[in-house]
Amino acid sequence: MVRFRYIIISIAAVLVLCGLAKAAESRFPPPEFESGHEFPETTTPQAREGLYAYIDSFVLLGTLGLATYLALRKRKRKAIFGLTIFSLLYFGFYRDGCICPIGSIQNVTMSFFDPLYAVPIVVVIFFLSPLVFTLFFGRTFCSSVCPLGAIQEIVLLKPVSISMWLESGLRLLAYLYLGLGILFAATGSAFLICRYDPFVGFFRLSGNANILVFGACFLIIGMFIGRPYCRFLCPLGVIFRQISRISKKRVTITPEECIKCRLCEESCPYGAIQKPAEQWTKEQYSKSKKRIAFLLILLPVLIFIGGWAGKSVENSLAQMHPTVRLAERVRMEETGQVEGTTDASDAFRVTGQENSELYEQASNIRQSFGIGSLLLGAFLGLVIGMKLIVVSIWRERPDYEADKASCFACGRCFEYCPIEHKKRNERKRK
Repeated sequence: MVRFRYIIISIAAVLVLCGLAKAAESRFPPPEFESGHEFPETTTPQAREGLYAYIDSFVLLGTLGLATYLALRKRKRKAIFGLTIFSLLYFGFYRDGCICPIGSIQNVTMSFFDPLYAVPIVVVIFFLSPLVFTLFFGRTFCSSVCPLGAIQEIVLLKPVSISMWLESGLRLLAYLYLGLGILFAATGSAFLICRYDPFVGFFRLSGNANILVFGACFLIIGMFIGRPYCRFLCPLGVIFRQISRISKKRVTITPEECIKCRLCEESCPYGAIQKPAEQWTKEQYSKSKKRIAFLLILLPVLIFIGGWAGKSVENSLAQMHPTVRLAERVRMEETGQVEGTTDASDAFRVTGQENSELYEQASNIRQSFGIGSLLLGAFLGLVIGMKLIVVSIWRERPDYEADKASCFACGRCFEYCPIEHKKRNERKRK
């Protein structure tokens, strides 16, 4: 009953927060055109409105609640996998993978930096609800609700383990991807995370050939490496990792005392099982303290180097913004550096806007990228430094445990734990 209360509290919290955001959705109604202009047909699915948007939201909240119940209380791998199939069919193929909590990061970011953009309430729900559930119960959204995780879960055939140092290094790509996604959304350049979603082409049964190949590569790799996108590239996964560290409830491998049979370690394809750790000797403590002291001194150096590296690529990143590219093209045409015009430059001249105004807009955008690139580089330097510090900190652990940050709550370890089977048999006899 206690877990049910937490689930109800989580759903209520999401709905209250979304209710506060409802007014923001209609702050700036769309303009009315009386010129007879017709909008071209889009190749991406439009956000559903009214009742259908709320249906999607309640389906999300319902599946999150059910995933939490199945992972934390029912502890049934088959039921979790069944919900995974449902989420893949509904949020993936039926809803075309849009809107998804991963892509909603960009919508929320843009709403902070663009006063003319009002984030739709359904986006707020899809963004907040997984975070709230993760805060209370760990990564149950990843277990069987996320369609991107679901499609990788079903293709995993013969998992192989990878070393901890390699996994930790590859995870830096997710931090970089998250930072770039936020930077491009904040500057109005592009929704990078959605543009390079590797699986949306499969969900829509169409798309850019390069993205389809990109997604196919992930699925092929995912046959042997468990959830490569989730572990090494997913920007929302980075946020989940940090929130789940302080989650009140979480998945436990065994319902009672661990007998150290190691079956859970062999069953987990995600390297999320932490081995028992014995108490360190005084010599090991001394070495650890010296290493941590050195890394604390090194931390500001890494932040500085990262900021310098980010600043050095600001011009390349700014080229992603269409206004910057247009300004450079118009300037080259104006100074005779190129011959002819482009459709974009012709369209600009039709507007009657002065070239100086375009150049000023591009200059402001470049300045934004200058600040953003510096912060992004410094952030990556901070992440690298903190990772080195974390691995140098010792934690005593008497039993095998599911790592709070890495565990996807998939339930595989439940089926391998002999204590789990013993408890189930006892319940059946009763």
